[in-house]
Amino acid sequence: MKRIEHPIPAVYNKDSKILILGSFPSVKSREGKFFYNHPQNRFWKVLSLVFSYPCPVTIDEKINMLLNLKLALWDVIQSCEIEGSADSSIKNVIPNDLTVILNTADIRQIVCNGNTSYSLYMKYMYPATGLIPLKMPSTSPANAACSLNKLVEAWSQIRQYV
Repeated sequence: MKRIEHPIPAVYNKDSKILILGSFPSVKSREGKFFYNHPQNRFWKVLSLVFSYPCPVTIDEKINMLLNLKLALWDVIQSCEIEGSADSSIKNVIPNDLTVILNTADIRQIVCNGNTSYSLYMKYMYPATGLIPLKMPSTSPANAACSLNKLVEAWSQIRQYV
């Protein structure tokens, strides 16, 4: 396995209130050069339903949606060794530095998209930030056991922070 660097910049601005963290971009996201680019990933659909916002298609629409909803988006991992898109294969993690986001935006809540994001955040970032994240069920197609309705119900609790 070779080390892969995170190819997508964080999305945030000074008005961001919630920082959503994934683990590391999938192969499809790395190819598409933006977060949650796999057609079966339900991230964009879930956010659009949670916030009653039109579901974005293009990267510009996705960025505009995030910023309009006061959401920041990034991943826990800056670089790692990974087989394909499997979180279970992640090794030799170098975490992202959240300082620039936390020093720029008024982040009221950090939200982890799935178990891997949560466990890596707690290991590498919580000691520095002291901010306890909300652990949301993963929107990944690998989490097929969780229906779209269950995802929307769980993720709806983030509305209170914006």
